[in-house]
Amino acid sequence: MLRPPLSTSLWIRRGLQSQSNDKQPPSLSPSQGGNYSSISIQDQLSRSAEFAFDFFRRFAKLSLLGIFAIGATGLTAFEGAHFWVENVELLPDTDPETRRWEWDRDAERWTGGDEYGTDAALGFKGRHAVRAAWMAENWGIGSQAGSVRPTSSASQGLRGSGELNIVDARLGSAEGFLSRALEAAKDVMPSGKLHPQTPLELTTRRASVLERMGTKDALFDARSDYEHVWFGLSSKGPEACRTALKLGDLNFRLGDYGDAIEWWARTIGMTQGSRQAEGTSLPIFTQTIPSSPSAQRTLASALVSLSAYYSTSHKLEEAQETQHTALSLLRSIPAPTSITSPPHLLHVLYLLHRSSLISIHLAEVLYATRSSHESPLKHLSKAAESAEHIVLSLSGRALQSAGAQIPHADTSLMQAFTKSTTMRKPARALLRDARRTAAEAWNLMGILNEQDSMTKALDCYERALAWAGVPSGGAESSRRPGEGIPEAEWNALWRNYVRAREEVRSQERAIPS
Repeated sequence: MLRPPLSTSLWIRRGLQSQSNDKQPPSLSPSQGGNYSSISIQDQLSRSAEFAFDFFRRFAKLSLLGIFAIGATGLTAFEGAHFWVENVELLPDTDPETRRWEWDRDAERWTGGDEYGTDAALGFKGRHAVRAAWMAENWGIGSQAGSVRPTSSASQGLRGSGELNIVDARLGSAEGFLSRALEAAKDVMPSGKLHPQTPLELTTRRASVLERMGTKDALFDARSDYEHVWFGLSSKGPEACRTALKLGDLNFRLGDYGDAIEWWARTIGMTQGSRQAEGTSLPIFTQTIPSSPSAQRTLASALVSLSAYYSTSHKLEEAQETQHTALSLLRSIPAPTSITSPPHLLHVLYLLHRSSLISIHLAEVLYATRSSHESPLKHLSKAAESAEHIVLSLSGRALQSAGAQIPHADTSLMQAFTKSTTMRKPARALLRDARRTAAEAWNLMGILNEQDSMTKALDCYERALAWAGVPSGGAESSRRPGEGIPEAEWNALWRNYVRAREEVRSQERAIPS
């Protein structure tokens, strides 16, 4: 066996040893390895701390910027809404026709006197409270739930305590803001800078809100506020007439009928220019028609209130006499040959609606006195025709013959009324009330027609439902109560309709084919 030379084998071993040494990492002394690990960890920790600090610094900066932006946007929107209310919604109506028919006198005033708007003397908080009350009343507060109103001390002695008053949330909020504004007015009153009418106008606005709440406690407080306004009025002009009418209506709702009649008598006397003796039990009617359009509307409303009282208190003789006198008085107002403007139209329709209400009251009284059906049906038909005419006129629809007035689901107001800050609210109220009046008149006609023809009665009930309801979910065949129609009233209409429908169907099935 041949062996490589010694020099060659030695060269091979050195080459293998060199390759083995290249594969091993360089060795460090223990002291050098410890220093390397410590430096690396400290460097990583410092970098992590710097990153975290930089992250939270940027996060805090962006958060502060976001909060500032949201706050600035919210503040701008808040003050923008107040600016809009002050300079648009509460501006005086300068339309000469509106002033001619005195809708500006009947409009709500929010402490600005003749300039409208809010009283600058109330200060920042007081003026914001007034405008916030307007927003809550007209725009709502975004909550559908009711609010709890505490029982006032003024009514606790009359009613007792321990009751919870659940009221409309927007009305409860509006009352709270108005109470704050009244406190602000009381604070600045000694300075003499406050407009003289500001406390009375704020009190009137709060009384109106309390009246619409409808609870017994709220009605007591509303009456107290209106009495304060009445004694604070220096002159017995249009404002005093409206206040007296409100006090009569509130006393009627509270069951104080004697006081109610006295206030209505005072209202009628002031509008007609006659003097009613204190403690008068019956109003003294004259054939005097006030020249003021505002006084005419107040007189018509007082006549309706008096007619409703007599009709519901079983005083049929007084009721019939009052209703005949009231209809004669209202119909003696000269009828216009042509309607010259939307304010003129609204005035005429307002008086026509009050006349239709009295016609319904008279029909009920005639039926209660066992008169023949022809006379009540005549008055009800006239009331229904008038109410339908009002609805179609306010919505700008063409009028047809009396027997062909078809109820329309779309009975929105004309733009001439919706664009007017003065006429918008009374026009909406009149449209709502006219629909309800038409439904009531047709329902009563259906009841009277049941004895003669159930088919005619069914037609009347269908028409009553059409005027009282609105399409539900966009379907014309499915309807729900319209605005201002109480649920109980809608259910009564529906029951009458179903009863008549089933009776007609049974009669049709009984007829031999």
